[in-house]
Amino acid sequence: MKQVWIVATGGPESLQLRAAPDVQPQPGEVRVRVRASGINFADILARKGLYPDAPKLPAVVGYEVSGVVDAVGPQVDTAWIGKDVFALTRFRGYADTVAMPEIQVFEKPAGLSFEQAAAIPVNYLTAWQLLVVMGALKPEETVLIHNAGSGVGLAAIDIARHIGATIYGTASGAKHSFLKQRGLHEAIDYTRVDWTREVAKLTQGRGVELILDPLGGAEWKKSYRALRHTGRLGMFGASTMTESSLPGPLKLLRVGLGMPWFNPVALMNRNRSVFGVNLGHLWHEAPKIGVWMNALLDGVKAGWLRPHVDRTFPLAQAGEAHSYIEARRNTGKVVLVV
Repeated sequence: MKQVWIVATGGPESLQLRAAPDVQPQPGEVRVRVRASGINFADILARKGLYPDAPKLPAVVGYEVSGVVDAVGPQVDTAWIGKDVFALTRFRGYADTVAMPEIQVFEKPAGLSFEQAAAIPVNYLTAWQLLVVMGALKPEETVLIHNAGSGVGLAAIDIARHIGATIYGTASGAKHSFLKQRGLHEAIDYTRVDWTREVAKLTQGRGVELILDPLGGAEWKKSYRALRHTGRLGMFGASTMTESSLPGPLKLLRVGLGMPWFNPVALMNRNRSVFGVNLGHLWHEAPKIGVWMNALLDGVKAGWLRPHVDRTFPLAQAGEAHSYIEARRNTGKVVLVV
């Protein structure tokens, strides 16, 4: 089998394709011959040494794959063999062969390509947790999606559109037309205007009920201030740490110093709430994740869940794929293909 390893902390050149013996499924596991692997921003942070949950380097990262089951371990129904599937992986997804627990594997809808299926697990489960499970978004409410052109951003647009809420989003101007086609009601070019002022104008100064913020640091303060009474702030990343000119882990310093401290009394008095989402810390909740995924698969059948793949790269060009994402050239998911 072939795997892409992060051999050391550094730039895209730190990703190397290596050969290894085929992985063998253990009890309760399913083995998949991978056709497509999703790339997430956490993978880039891991490569830069900025992702605390990443395995010790050298390592193979990757949280999601799609492909065909070719073997199962003991205690697993052999009916899986030959099925097209997609799955969550606890790393090791940058490979042409992966084994994972059966509970993390789902049948691929016939109407989706392998590339589209690989774009579902992390992005749509994260968006579902943010909007539905913890954000409790209602049809009469307004949501602001930061980085609306990202994979999670597009997933959130699909879900919020299905709910019937009013959707605002921040993105560079070149992405606005596409995002409006996807269902965004108002697009805000954060590179040209102060998004907080634009949100105030759009809401007549009231603010929005739910904000999805993957930016981190001082940006969370701004998002909190932009909430309406009964508003909720969902935090699920800290992408601004990559913008710091400080070396290595010191990049975390700027983000950490800028983070807000939320006072419980102030939260009560302002009728606001804040919450965090990290799908990578929910492996022990696999049955619950399965319930969320089944709801999303119903969305595929109904036609409102529409995974969008911006571009694919061969597995051997994982470094080029990382560079493409870091340059903010993608709108939606970037996928590695075998």
